[in-house]
Amino acid sequence: MNIVQFLRILWARRILVIVAFVAAVLGALVVVSLVQPRYEATARVNVDLLKRDPVSGMAKDVRNAGVFFDAQQELVKSYAVTGPVVDKLGWLTDPNQIAAYQGRAATDKRDFRRWLAQQVSDAITTDITSSTVLEIKFKASNPIEAQAGAEAVRDAYLAAALQEQQQDAAKLAAWYNQQADLARQAADEAESRKAAYEKETGIVMQPGDVDMDSGRLAALSQMTMPTTAAASGASASKLQLAQIDAQIAQMSKNLGPNHPEMVALRAQRASLAQVVAQEDAETRQITSGASGAAAISRVLEAEKARVISQRDKVERLRQLQAEVDLRRDQYKKTAARGAELTLQASLTDPGLTPMGIVLAPTKAVFPNKPLMVGGAALLGVGLGLGLSLLLELLNRRVRGVEDLNLSGEVRCIGVVQSPKPKTSLVRRILGLEPARPRPATA
Repeated sequence: MNIVQFLRILWARRILVIVAFVAAVLGALVVVSLVQPRYEATARVNVDLLKRDPVSGMAKDVRNAGVFFDAQQELVKSYAVTGPVVDKLGWLTDPNQIAAYQGRAATDKRDFRRWLAQQVSDAITTDITSSTVLEIKFKASNPIEAQAGAEAVRDAYLAAALQEQQQDAAKLAAWYNQQADLARQAADEAESRKAAYEKETGIVMQPGDVDMDSGRLAALSQMTMPTTAAASGASASKLQLAQIDAQIAQMSKNLGPNHPEMVALRAQRASLAQVVAQEDAETRQITSGASGAAAISRVLEAEKARVISQRDKVERLRQLQAEVDLRRDQYKKTAARGAELTLQASLTDPGLTPMGIVLAPTKAVFPNKPLMVGGAALLGVGLGLGLSLLLELLNRRVRGVEDLNLSGEVRCIGVVQSPKPKTSLVRRILGLEPARPRPATA
């Protein structure tokens, strides 16, 4: 089939094509005239991922921005947002909504508010633009309702995001505070075990994880003259005893006599007092002039023997002191984190900023009349052409000389012309009728 045959078929079936075209256009016009228009209003929220937390000073991890935005888009359509929107729009008392709810399917067991919240969710569309801008679009049957719906959704979203942030921080703060209490109790128990062991062994641990006897041995090893100890006046043990006395006097203002820390300090002071008394006796012996260097040597050897004999006890005391330090550090870190989360739970900034105002749309997004009518026109023409070719294939007709050339062996050898040929220009162009011969001129 060549182009001339195709045009002949279309011309012969032109009425069918025109009818299909007109019917499609009229149908589109009826649809766009009867269908309820839909208006769409847009509200924008800036999600500042680079803004630092006012409490911790940390910024969000931009590598997880995609997951964060997906969660925010789901939050916009959740019941935590759509439920307050239903209340703000006043749909719970709308007679039309009540009638529609009463006519719902019998299998729908949702309550009225959740049923309306689903309609709000269906009317919401979200999109991410400019990397950090969240667009919230709300569709309604009139511009005013679309504007009010978009504003209500944005306000409810900001409130829900803030509430979710506060609830998460409060939940974590409660857990950290509970762990801080447990860590404090563990630290008190470790301190009590250390104080009991010091009282039992008579060994006092100084700052730097050095016991009193080892410190005194180091001091005696550095003595070169008997008068050195006498001239020193106040030893390290006496200074340590004075510090403990001052600490007991200070803590007695706030703690009772049976508090574990007070009991531990008094036990430590009793052990340290024995050491100071022994040092005083040794110092008096050294400074008396009775023994001199020999007395220092005897004291040094005795101190060495004592340190060596107590090495296992000192190591056990160091372990207890390490446990006390660990529990105290754990308590400080846990309590600090709990206080930080408690402060975060009281913040009123969700890290979201509304952008601009929501304007009422000026024209409907549905139906798009030019698009629907134009599409219907193209569809009608295509349907008419398709039906024309289908009918022609089912019922072939001879519409020109080309249709008589069935094969290379069976060809048309002549055409009988009507005695009164028509002068239609279109029919002559399509070859449906030969043109009139022009009269010969001299």
